[in-house]
Amino acid sequence: MTTTQFTHLRGVLEARQAELQDLARNREVIAVDSSADMLDQIQHALERDMAIGNLERESVRLREVRDALRRIHLGAFGICIDCEEEISIKRLAAVPWTTLCLACRESRDRNPMLIQNSIERDLFDAV
Repeated sequence: MTTTQFTHLRGVLEARQAELQDLARNREVIAVDSSADMLDQIQHALERDMAIGNLERESVRLREVRDALRRIHLGAFGICIDCEEEISIKRLAAVPWTTLCLACRESRDRNPMLIQNSIERDLFDAV
């Protein structure tokens, strides 16, 4: 990866982090509405559930982006956490927060037990 590509990806990650942090601050959409109309209550509950789901996804993505920025700082960015090979620049351009090369991602997609083992390993490493 060239210095220009590396700098560009870091800029993309920093911009995405700022965007996700702004989205995470908007929690007005999950406020409870005490409307007297039952249909309005149901509609608001559905909208609230969707907003909570969006916040959860954005929170996960924010953690992934922060982890990618941390890997940049540590000098481990662009290295697959499974096979320790370099992740292709095309993959990083598409998903700059990725931790897996395409072959390892596909392998995990085919074998869900690898995902569970990785989650357990990540939890153990965090302790």
